[in-house]
Amino acid sequence: MDYQLVDGVRKLLADERGTLFKEAPTVVGLCYPSPYNVGMSSLGFQAIYQAIHAFPSATAERVFLPDDVEAWKRARQPPVSVETLRPIGDFRVLAFSVAYELELTGLFTMLEAAGLPLLALERRADAPLVVAGGPITFSNPDPLEPFVDVVVQGEAEDLIAPLLAAVEQGGTRHDIVARLTHQPGFRVPGVSSPATRGFVARATDTCLPARSAIVTPHTELSGMFLIEPERGCSRGCHYCVMRRTTNGGMRTVPPERVLELVPEYAAKVGLVGAAVTDHPRIVELLQAIVKGGRQVGVSSLRADRLTQPLLDALKAGGAGVLTVASDGPSQRLRDLVDRKHSETQILAAAHMAKQAGLKRLKVYNVVGLPTETDDDIDELVRFTLELSKILPVALGVAPFAAKRNTPLDGAPFAGIDVVEKRLERLRRGLKGRAELRPTSARWAWVEYMLAQCGPEAGLAAMDAWRNGGGFSAWRKAFEARGCRPYELRRTPDGRRNAATWPSVGRLAG
Repeated sequence: MDYQLVDGVRKLLADERGTLFKEAPTVVGLCYPSPYNVGMSSLGFQAIYQAIHAFPSATAERVFLPDDVEAWKRARQPPVSVETLRPIGDFRVLAFSVAYELELTGLFTMLEAAGLPLLALERRADAPLVVAGGPITFSNPDPLEPFVDVVVQGEAEDLIAPLLAAVEQGGTRHDIVARLTHQPGFRVPGVSSPATRGFVARATDTCLPARSAIVTPHTELSGMFLIEPERGCSRGCHYCVMRRTTNGGMRTVPPERVLELVPEYAAKVGLVGAAVTDHPRIVELLQAIVKGGRQVGVSSLRADRLTQPLLDALKAGGAGVLTVASDGPSQRLRDLVDRKHSETQILAAAHMAKQAGLKRLKVYNVVGLPTETDDDIDELVRFTLELSKILPVALGVAPFAAKRNTPLDGAPFAGIDVVEKRLERLRRGLKGRAELRPTSARWAWVEYMLAQCGPEAGLAAMDAWRNGGGFSAWRKAFEARGCRPYELRRTPDGRRNAATWPSVGRLAG
């Protein structure tokens, strides 16, 4: 064992508060295919950690992708669990929480470190059971299929007990998988029926609200206790997986319940959800947290729901920046994707933020939406400059990548060259008067391919990872594996499904 590397894991454990320990016959390696600071910022990951511990005869130990993978490889040291320093290859069950498409490569690295063949079909019958779930299962888990025994689809809190019960009945991983094949919420690659494959689980209300088990300073949200005052969303944005038609829309938790679950030691509270400011009692909740002497943060601020009392409460709770999403460079495109807010509402939010004493405005946007033109980009330039006269603006811009199970499912990627030209047009128009923070057009295209294609895209990801993981490796791998996103969703007689990207024209009309 490389003690220098392992000492870093020991320090992470020493700085945690709320870590769960339990002796149990079934020990699950709960894996996150990104580093600790990312994984421990995931409320869903922490909720599953607690759900496993709640099962009488099971316990969970967390394993994360190392920050410096190459250092661990050079030392021939496999990743180890935070709780007991158990090597990743020593678990009977490896359960991965996968948030988004590009974390597939982290999954490969961790499977390799566990001494397992990447492809499930190449593993021995007595190999560990490999399970995957997480946010990616709400849109397109197909690329996971070649590498896992079971996909847990949707909100997984209520699926942990049947999963562990199947494990504890014993036998090989094939025996365990056979017990889960026809249970709703579990997708067995190559076996499950279309109805089972399309089912997305919805946790019962008794599981709400999800909240942190562990508070640690080593996260993106340092030292913050996370809790969800609402789950789901009441809105219908056409690009979003978590829209109102997903799992019954938004469910809210009374502020009184949220407050009673915040531990005494929590100095900072993060309210997490898809549409936190849509909670009908959000101002009351924020004010109560601040009155209790705590700092507070909110994960999703909707410009059309912001009020002066809400922003004053955020400022009193330690906020210095207002972050909102515009999600459309022009009003025409915001209307196209059913993003229900206007320039007037965003401007009003900026003025209220200034009055509250906030110092900066972050605005998230997308480029490359269907039917977008240079005129739409010019409108974004004009509006951003108008905002910058109120507060300094940081404009985060991501290329649009259509997701499965949304009204824009199947919409084509705008093109790497097109997106880069749009970003350059933004840069020239802003002339340094607002900070531009774009994400890569190339990697957005890779994400798009994984989001729109099937299991063959997972195999392409494996090929690209084995060939160094550079963009050219991804491009060649997608071509070699025949990944064709537009060709996947056809009716049995060969016609293109009417639900795919040509429907964008009707949305725009």
